[in-house]
Amino acid sequence: MLRVFIVCTAILLAVFNQNITANQLQPIETGVSVNQKVPEIMAVDSQENPQKLAQLSGSKGLVLVFFRSADWCPYCKKHLAEINQWNDKLSGLGYEVAAISYDSPQILATFKQSEQIKFKLLADKESRTMQAFKVLNTDYQPGSRHYGIPFPGIMIINPDGTLAHKYFYQGYKMRVKPDALYQWLKEKSSSKSS
Repeated sequence: MLRVFIVCTAILLAVFNQNITANQLQPIETGVSVNQKVPEIMAVDSQENPQKLAQLSGSKGLVLVFFRSADWCPYCKKHLAEINQWNDKLSGLGYEVAAISYDSPQILATFKQSEQIKFKLLADKESRTMQAFKVLNTDYQPGSRHYGIPFPGIMIINPDGTLAHKYFYQGYKMRVKPDALYQWLKEKSSSKSS
């Protein structure tokens, strides 16, 4: 009897977890619309230098990664490290990478140095860029430790400042895989050149 109870409980938990995971896997519609001009970035890099879209963009555009925190979010840290491994390949296609969060420049500098991150990490001190880009996570209210974080995701911004593509998730565990991002950008680049 105990064995039947354990098996039934395991099945119910698996189904319950699968439903949660399926909901978290769904991309969400948030942010500036594709083909629309994006707002200017209002952030500084890890050395406290103001940054603008034009200086961040490569010849083909900018991969802008929105992440929760390089301080307390292990999923963000892992994702940034994975993107870092693909940075040279993305640059080879003509795309520069920058990642933005509400972390302080000091936190970003520490993470950048410890993980040897090659791309710019941007501090959006008052989450003004998150708000302007319409990706501020509204699940958290002012005063909450997590207020000011974005929904995790990416935007591909053309050199003219228009949004080419975006992908965001509701849950914090799912992220765009760097290899899939690379393949998409490679196909986009080859279709433009033909």
